[in-house]
Amino acid sequence: MASLGAKVLQTRSVELAMAKNVPVRVLSSFVEPGEAPGQGTVVCDEEEIMEKRIVSGVAYSRDEAKISLFGLPDHPGISSEIFGALADANVNVDMIVQSHARTADTANMEFTVGKRDAARTVDIIRAAQPKIGFDDVQVNEDVSKVSVIGVGMRSHTGVAKTMFSALAEKGVNIQVISTSEIKISVLIDAAYTELAVRALHAAYGLDQL
Repeated sequence: MASLGAKVLQTRSVELAMAKNVPVRVLSSFVEPGEAPGQGTVVCDEEEIMEKRIVSGVAYSRDEAKISLFGLPDHPGISSEIFGALADANVNVDMIVQSHARTADTANMEFTVGKRDAARTVDIIRAAQPKIGFDDVQVNEDVSKVSVIGVGMRSHTGVAKTMFSALAEKGVNIQVISTSEIKISVLIDAAYTELAVRALHAAYGLDQL
C-alpha cells in the first residue's frame, strides 16, 4: 500500500522491516500530551495473521502521467528500445499495456510514469522516433491510479469482478489495468478518484472497519 500511494508509511521503512522480519506498529500522531495512542495497526508477516481479509486496503496515487504511443512497429526489440532509453535516463515506468493497431504489423502502447518525469519522457521518446519509427506520442497528466491490495487474493476468486463492477456502477471508466499476485491497479480519470476509492471501500466492506 505504501508503494501504491498510501501516505502513512514510507516505502523504504516497510522494505527494511520485511527484509529483517520486524513487525511495525503504526500509531496515530493526533493525540494530546499524556493521552494513550491506542492499539494502532500492526504490519507483520502474513503467516502471523490468523484471519486474513481478501482485500485489506485501497490506495490511490495522483502522481501519474499516461504516455500513449501510436503506430509502433510490431516486431521484437521495439519495447526494449523504448524502455531501455527510459531506464538509461532513470525514468521509472509503472503500468504498461500494448494492443494491436488498425494498421497491419503495428501496435499501440500505453504506460505510466511519475508526473515530474512526463515532459522528459516525451522528449526521450521523440528523440528516439527516427530509430523506433512510431507515428505519434501523447501525454495525459489528468489521471490517477487506484489499487486494491490483499494477500487473500492469492487464494480467492472474484476480486477483480467486484472491483470492476463497483467502478462500472459509478460510471468510472478504466483506462489501464495492472495486476499482480496481491494487488489490482487501474488508471482512471483524476476527477473520479474519490468516488472510486469510496466505491471500492464499500464493495469490499472496508468502510465497516
